[in-house]
Amino acid sequence: MRIISSALRAAAYVAALLLLPAALPAGTLKISSTPPGATVEIDGVVVGTTPCELKYPGGYFHRTTTIFGSQLQHPLRARVSLKGFLTKEVLLTDGPMERVNSNGKVHQQYYLFKTDHFDFTLEKVEQVLSGAPQAPAVRAARHALTPEEIVRRSSPAVVLLRGAQKQGSGFLITDTGVIATNAHVVRDETRLAAVSASGVDRPARIVYVDADLDFALVKVDGANLPHLALADSAAPTPGESVVAIGNPGAGMPNSVSKGIVSAVGAKPELGPGTWIQTDAAVNPGNSGGPLLDSAGEVIGINTARAVAAPPEPGVAGIGFALSSADVLRVLRRFYPAGTAVGVEKLSAPANAETGSGSLRVTSEPDGAEIRVDGKFVGTTPSTLRLAAGPHEIEITATGRRTWQRTVEVLKDSDASVKAALEPLN
Repeated sequence: MRIISSALRAAAYVAALLLLPAALPAGTLKISSTPPGATVEIDGVVVGTTPCELKYPGGYFHRTTTIFGSQLQHPLRARVSLKGFLTKEVLLTDGPMERVNSNGKVHQQYYLFKTDHFDFTLEKVEQVLSGAPQAPAVRAARHALTPEEIVRRSSPAVVLLRGAQKQGSGFLITDTGVIATNAHVVRDETRLAAVSASGVDRPARIVYVDADLDFALVKVDGANLPHLALADSAAPTPGESVVAIGNPGAGMPNSVSKGIVSAVGAKPELGPGTWIQTDAAVNPGNSGGPLLDSAGEVIGINTARAVAAPPEPGVAGIGFALSSADVLRVLRRFYPAGTAVGVEKLSAPANAETGSGSLRVTSEPDGAEIRVDGKFVGTTPSTLRLAAGPHEIEITATGRRTWQRTVEVLKDSDASVKAALEPLN
């Protein structure tokens, strides 16, 4: 009798399964770009070049109620990159969505692709990132400004970045509308506006995101816009005065706070790069705004503040800014030597003949930093226009021995140097 009952129960269970909706068939995600041939990464993993097609379970594309359908348990992001063009990043999924059981309780959360075909139009770097960010080559012996003067000069270049989901701060770094900010301020925003201190509201678009460094570039249309200078790579000194400007959610627009540099160094839990710790008040909404030194130059981007986890006592006076040195390293990818970041007219030494010459500087490996007479002028390979006369050339790269030479540049000459950078070990 037990055997018969078990068989009947098994048959009933099989019949019930047959009545359940079948798992959705596999679907195809298509990613294309104009121009084609761009590298496609999904969540940091290279999956192909455009145009490419990727197979995913059907449950990633359509809602499903069956317990047998595969469901996507986390959001997915794609990055599409091609040399000479700005990298595009997009959130591929919507969610989280909820599947509710018969008792009305949430049984599971899942995500769905927004569409089965994403097409990207890639823009050339030089067409979008125009202008020339200012990066004075020397921080020493500069005239200190009063906090009031720093704010007066800087505030017109600081903007409120307002998205559909969140808001934060940013600041113009070129007169053509390029804005620096934090990635977490603008990432995944589909609509974005930049509002100036005077109330001018401009549509903005995200043109570059570095999630690891928590850095992003945003672009607005405009010309002759007020903008801020980025301090050179010389590290700020603990104890020096700083001013932070931003748009904290609980405060007024373009709020100002004053403090000092508390420490400078690595902070792995915040990400790679050099971090400046400050006791200047940095609150939610300040993210992406400038941290300015006594000369009114940007030494960092306000990014985070320390928050104690219960039951630990509260934390006060600990904020962190991403160093301008890291910002400059990113910008040098987009702005060629001789026309942008860190490049100044290199004057002739005393008693040198007048005129100038061309010097082609290369290295093995490429990408090393070039300094001429102690000033950063770009990365290898670069062609420099230098005043006639002797110049000290220094080429450096991480993990390599520094290459140094004195090069005599002749009037109207066209010369070249190549540095073979030997490993330190």
